[in-house]
Amino acid sequence: MSISYPKHVTIVDVSPRDGLQNESMTVPTAVKQRLIDDLIAAGVKKLEAASFVSPKWVPQMGDNSALLEALAATRQSDVSYSVLVPNMRGFENAIVHRPDEIVIFGSASETFSQKNINCSIDESIERFAPVAAAAKAQGIKVRGVISCTVGCPYEGEIDPSQVAYVTKRLVEIGSEQIGIADTIGVGTPLKVQRALQAALEYADITMMSGHFHDTYGQALSNTLAALQMGVSEFDTSVAGLGGCPYAKGATGNVATEDVVYMLHGMGISTGINLDKLVVAGERISEFLGRPNGSNVARALINKRQS
Repeated sequence: MSISYPKHVTIVDVSPRDGLQNESMTVPTAVKQRLIDDLIAAGVKKLEAASFVSPKWVPQMGDNSALLEALAATRQSDVSYSVLVPNMRGFENAIVHRPDEIVIFGSASETFSQKNINCSIDESIERFAPVAAAAKAQGIKVRGVISCTVGCPYEGEIDPSQVAYVTKRLVEIGSEQIGIADTIGVGTPLKVQRALQAALEYADITMMSGHFHDTYGQALSNTLAALQMGVSEFDTSVAGLGGCPYAKGATGNVATEDVVYMLHGMGISTGINLDKLVVAGERISEFLGRPNGSNVARALINKRQS
């Protein structure tokens, strides 16, 4: 059977935001800046730099303004800097720094929405409507990410119709891109394809991106399943950093190194230099004092050492 894969895939490295927000230690601004500089040096053209949430809830992101000010000095016009904003106040704090894209989010699980942001799915979308409108008025792109698209820590399996519904609502308020996220990493390929198929009722395949956690070791398989449907943008995290603070036991995002290795092996370009990417992941892993979560990085480092 012949499958037509995308020729190029855009990698969105989310380690500076989604990766570091789960660390128990506070990561200094200078270390975050170096991580971002290392990712850009490796060829990453799109990254999630920070989130403008209350430091009371996510203390790791308390230096968001300081970080973006530090990045301004070396900011590159061909790199897209995204920030996550939970509400209008977050947007107003972020807009000072002229991000290229804002990320808003809804959940496909009603219980997860209540536990995560203390409101229903509909209330969360209504909260984001003025944010999306304000961003678009200033020429800033809007990406809507849907969490728990295949499974929820409270509700178990999620019906694809929920994914369709949240996609519809996010598109209605102005999302130009829709991220299909397996927040707790329980998805398998056919479930991910069903979630994507549901979202395609209201959004074009060119608007889709995948965000897969590797809790059960399925993230690469799920990436491949999304690629087979024509998805050509994926959120990944160097060295597999990250998890979900509201989902017990959810391990990190899929490692950027592992996805890039797979894509390059399939003849799909990313514009990323794998060796430089491994250096970026190893440097942040060493700082955090933790093992590198990328299989590919560990294999390449072992090969070099032997």
